[in-house]
Amino acid sequence: MPILKKYLSLVKFSHTIFALPFALIGFALAVLYSGQYTFDWRTLLLMLACMVTARNAAMAFNRYLDRRFDAKNPRTVMREVPAGVISPKSALTFTIINALLFITATYFINPLCFYLSPIAIFVVLFYSYTKRFTALCHIVLGVGLALAPIGAYLTITGKFDPVPLFFSFIVLTWVSGFDIIYALQDEEFDRDHQLNSIPAALGKKNALMVSNVLHVISAALIIGVGFYAAFHWIYWIGAAIVLSLLVYQHTLVKPNDLSKVNLAFGTTNGIISMVFAIFTIADLLLN
Repeated sequence: MPILKKYLSLVKFSHTIFALPFALIGFALAVLYSGQYTFDWRTLLLMLACMVTARNAAMAFNRYLDRRFDAKNPRTVMREVPAGVISPKSALTFTIINALLFITATYFINPLCFYLSPIAIFVVLFYSYTKRFTALCHIVLGVGLALAPIGAYLTITGKFDPVPLFFSFIVLTWVSGFDIIYALQDEEFDRDHQLNSIPAALGKKNALMVSNVLHVISAALIIGVGFYAAFHWIYWIGAAIVLSLLVYQHTLVKPNDLSKVNLAFGTTNGIISMVFAIFTIADLLLN
């Protein structure tokens, strides 16, 4: 296997689709919604570099830290580190290189992004420890990905504003909710190995209820920001599609039938992020 392909598989590069569209929303909000800033290719490329390197660091560190558990779990035993495709030392080195590249990229954006960069890296790396001591690990993952919209907004503006924060909270509740669905697959394994998760703590049925509540909050935030920011009809079409997909996602998974978890987790959520970004940015461009 070519080395690039090994590392792309290690970090599940295709899953970048979950957060990257929301980063583009944050960037578009800074340029188009605020009306105070101009589009800058250099800043866009630096923002994308930050997104990729931060996520690479987070995923590689997760694979490094969880390697012993992954080797025991039939679902994860063929991941690159336990399978011997990439050594633990190489995964850790890859983590450090990407973390340093992330911080370096922020230096060339603006002082606020640079000063906040160690905090951002800490948050995305800290997630990998959380299953060892709290069932709220899904929320921590949501916080990590929620940095995308506000972080992208900061690359242009260098200041916080309410509208991108709305989108960050949408990401937080949406990601936390679908990560609970994904974690249903490991309920018994987590409980047997003293790992914490909502499914391990509450059982599959109650975990799905928590996921439902989080996604109801996501839906309320999607509607709320639409009114707060006075978005137009294009946004509302996208919002309607996203809300329908959130509902559809929860029809796919039952406590006694997890056969469609990957469809709910990967395909549906990938479509949600892309649709939401396309319609939101189109609304900002055309109105």
